[in-house]
Amino acid sequence: MEDGNFKYVKDLTQYQRQRTTTVHVGDVEVGSEYPVRIQSMTDTDTKDTEATVEQVIRIIKAGADMVRITVKDVADAENLKNIKSELLLRGYENPLIADVHFNPKLAEIAAQYISKVRINPGNFYDKRARFQHHIYTDDEYKDELKRIEEQFVPFLQLLRKYKTALRIGANHGSLSDRIMSRYGDTPMGITESVLEFLRICKKENFNDVVVSIKASNIRMMVQTVRLFNRKMRQEDMEFPLHLGVTEAGEGEAGRIKSAIGIGALMVDGIGDTIRVSLTETPEREVPVARKLINHIRSYVGHQHIDAPLFAQINPFEYEKRSARPVRDMGGKHHPVVVADLRNRSMQEVLPLRGALIPEYFLWGDVILDMQGNQFPIMSLENYLLDGSYWGQMKFIRTNKKEFDDFMTDNPEIITKLKQTRKTALILESFNSNPLAEMRAFFMQLDSHIWKVPVIILRNYREERLEDLQIKASVDIGGLLLDGYGDGICISNESDNITFTDLKDLSFAILQASRMRITSTEFVSCPGCGRTLFDLHETTRQIKEHFGHLSEVKIGIMGCVVNGPGEMGDVDYGFVGSIPGHVNLYRGQTMTKRNIPYEEAVGELEMLMRENGDWHNPE
Repeated sequence: MEDGNFKYVKDLTQYQRQRTTTVHVGDVEVGSEYPVRIQSMTDTDTKDTEATVEQVIRIIKAGADMVRITVKDVADAENLKNIKSELLLRGYENPLIADVHFNPKLAEIAAQYISKVRINPGNFYDKRARFQHHIYTDDEYKDELKRIEEQFVPFLQLLRKYKTALRIGANHGSLSDRIMSRYGDTPMGITESVLEFLRICKKENFNDVVVSIKASNIRMMVQTVRLFNRKMRQEDMEFPLHLGVTEAGEGEAGRIKSAIGIGALMVDGIGDTIRVSLTETPEREVPVARKLINHIRSYVGHQHIDAPLFAQINPFEYEKRSARPVRDMGGKHHPVVVADLRNRSMQEVLPLRGALIPEYFLWGDVILDMQGNQFPIMSLENYLLDGSYWGQMKFIRTNKKEFDDFMTDNPEIITKLKQTRKTALILESFNSNPLAEMRAFFMQLDSHIWKVPVIILRNYREERLEDLQIKASVDIGGLLLDGYGDGICISNESDNITFTDLKDLSFAILQASRMRITSTEFVSCPGCGRTLFDLHETTRQIKEHFGHLSEVKIGIMGCVVNGPGEMGDVDYGFVGSIPGHVNLYRGQTMTKRNIPYEEAVGELEMLMRENGDWHNPE
C-alpha cells in the first residue's frame, strides 16, 4: 500500500505504533518504546500552593503520569518551586509541566523547577495575533525566522542546563499573524508553525522535545497531525506526539469528540501521550483517557487485513465518498441513523424517539422505515442468485473477509452490484481492528468504482454507557472523518444501555465528526488557572438557556489565550476578558466588550435576537 503523496503512516491496514524517539520528562520516558502516557491540567490559581498541590495529587491518584500547571505571570512561575517541594515532601515525584503563553521570561523561570515547559509557537516570540494580513517578502520572512532563532537558542541552552524537556504545542486558535499571512488558517500553517521551531531544535541537537497540535475542530486536528507526521519524517525527525482535542466540552459530547479525534490518530499508531480535555474537574479526564488507551490496545495483534487493490482518499483534506443516491442515502444526503430494535416492536419504541428520530430501524433480517415499510436484508449469495427482489429496495449485509472470499469464487458479483440502483450495503467487521478493515473495504469499493451507499454497523456487549461511547466513537468516528459512511447503526447486547441511549449516541457521533448537525454545539475549554469565571457552572447555564437552538454553535472560553482563534467556526462566543466580565463575539468579531458576568447570558440572547438566530423553546 505505497502512495508517495498520501503516506502519513507506514501501513493503513496494520496497527503498529509509529516509531518516535525517547524523551525524558523527569523520571518518565515518553516515546514509542514506552506506554502511551496520560496527563491532565490543574485549574487552580497557581499562586495557591495548597489548592494546586491537592489538585495535582487528585490527578495523580486518578492515574495520570504527569500534570500540567498554568503559568500566567512571574509569581506563578516562581511558585512552581514551592509546589514541587511540597509534592516531594508528600511523596509524589510525578513530572510537572509548566504551561506558558506570551512571555518567554516565564518559561525561563519555570524551567528551573519542573520537568517540562510547554510553549506555544504562535505566541511565544511572535506578538499575539491581531488577525491582520501582511504580505511578507521572502527576505522579510527569513529575517523573522532568524529573529526567532536568536531568541530560541539561548532558551534551549537553558533547558539543557536544567535537564528540562520542551513541549512545542500549537493550537489552531493561536497562530501568529506571520504564519496566517503566508499559509492561512490551514493544516499547512499549523504544521509550519511547529516545524520552524523543530528545525532549530534539530540544528542545536536538542532532542527532549514533544509536539502537540490541537484544535476544537476534530477534522482539522486529525488532518493536521497526519500532515505534520508526514512532513516531520520527511525532514528526518521522529519526535513524540501529544494528542488532544482542545475545547472538547463536557459530558457525553466531550467524551465522544475526544475519542473520535484522539482515536482516529491512535488507531494509525500516532500518539505517545494524550489528554482528554473536559469541562469538568481535571481528575475526571484521566479514567476516560485510560479507557481510550485500553481500547486501542485491543487492536494489537489483530487479524491480517488483505488490501491488494485500493483507492485512498486524501487524508489531509475532507471529501465525502461519492455514493449514488438510494432513497435518502448516499448522494448529497447526510448520513442516516439506523436504530436497532432488537426484540422490540416499532410500537414500543416510537414513544421513546425523543427529539432525534432515526430514519430506519434494524429488526432481525429486515430494515423498517418510519412508515412501516419493510426492506429485506440479504446475504451476498442470495443477492447474486435470488432474483425475487429485482427492482425492489434491499440491503446486503456483509463484512470484508466474507466479501473477498465470495468475490474470489463469484467475480460477477461486482458487475451486478454496479448495475443495481436500489441496493444499500450494511458493513460490519469482526476483526479486532474494525476501523482499518472497514476502511480497507471502502478503498476497495472505490477502486472498483462501486458507488453503493454503505451503512456502518457495530455490535457491542457493554454494560456501561461511557465505555460504549468511547469504543463506538473510536471504531466509527475515524471513518466518518474521512468521509466514509452513508449511515450508522450501533447495537449493544445489554439491557443496561437503552434504545434511546444507542440512538442518541449515533446522532452524537455523527455530530462530533461533523457529518450531521442535529443539536446545539458547544465548544467549551476545560479551564485552567487563567479561567476568569466558574467554567463548569457557566457551561451548564449556557447549555440550559441555548440548548434548543440546534442550528447554532456557541464557544465558551475561560480566557483569551485560545479565544477568539479557537472559535474560528462558531456562531457566537462567550469569552472571559477581565475578572467578573465577559466579551461576546459573533463569529470572530467582538461585538460586546467587558459585559458584567451576571448579565452576559441575557446579553448573548439579545445578540442572537439582533441577528435573527434566536427563537423561543417549544
